[in-house]
Amino acid sequence: MEKTTAQQKQQQAAARALQEAQARRAAHIVQKRASESGGQEGPEPTRYGDWEKAGIVSDF
Repeated sequence: MEKTTAQQKQQQAAARALQEAQARRAAHIVQKRASESGGQEGPEPTRYGDWEKAGIVSDF
């Protein structure tokens, strides 16, 4: 069974899209964030919901 022209065009377009995505991923550079000066130690408080300062803990 022979593929139709529309199917061939679709496969070619899909292959191009995959190549473009791979090129974008390869070009992406992750930059390291600066650390916070005088900030909280331990896990991120906004994510885990606990704020501790000088032995006092508050939950939001």
